[in-house]
Amino acid sequence: MAKLTKKQKVAASKIEKHKLYSLKDASALLKEVASAKFDESVDIAVRLGVDPRKANQMVRGVVTLPHGTGKDMRVLALVTPDKEAEAKAAGADHVGLDDYLQKIKDGWTDVDVIITMPAVMGKLGPLGRILGPRGLMPNPKTGTVTMEVGKAVQEVKSGKIDFKVDKTGIVHAGIGRISFEADKLVDNAHEIIQTLIKLKPTAAKGTYIKSIHLSSTMSPAIALDPKAV
Repeated sequence: MAKLTKKQKVAASKIEKHKLYSLKDASALLKEVASAKFDESVDIAVRLGVDPRKANQMVRGVVTLPHGTGKDMRVLALVTPDKEAEAKAAGADHVGLDDYLQKIKDGWTDVDVIITMPAVMGKLGPLGRILGPRGLMPNPKTGTVTMEVGKAVQEVKSGKIDFKVDKTGIVHAGIGRISFEADKLVDNAHEIIQTLIKLKPTAAKGTYIKSIHLSSTMSPAIALDPKAV
């Protein structure tokens, strides 16, 4: 087990191990214990009472964070020539089709989100082994396969993220940066939690939101009271 640094020990000492914090208190405490010299990412981890192995208990969706993620999302728009101008005007970092398909085939994946059109999905199929494991395969359910390319690009740039429960039943998502005001972290966290509640599968029985933790890149996780969010 890795030893804690002095800063990590100080941070851990300020967080009560068995206490469940309110979202507001946890966000303020997270900012207090952060000590890295860079602008740490703030992440939320929500453990759900679902069995992801069953199709009728899969939880997946999209949410637009009120204050964005604090990250400059790199967007690749794989579109036909008639949609290139629309994608560029909306702020896509990379726009094209066949040349980028070849780059991806050669191993290039230096983007955060890929947006494309229904007519192009057939060409992306063979690249599933490259894009799938990296979470980059476009999907109509997350709004990344659409004819409204410009709108989709703008939404991603303004803070729209997609999430999916992992095989252990946990949803992980970035909700901002440690430089955000505590109230903005609260708003972003609340938005994704409420979205998850709305997506509760009818087949899920018992406690749905089992636990919630907030953490930054270098800080210990802070446990939230699911009833106080």
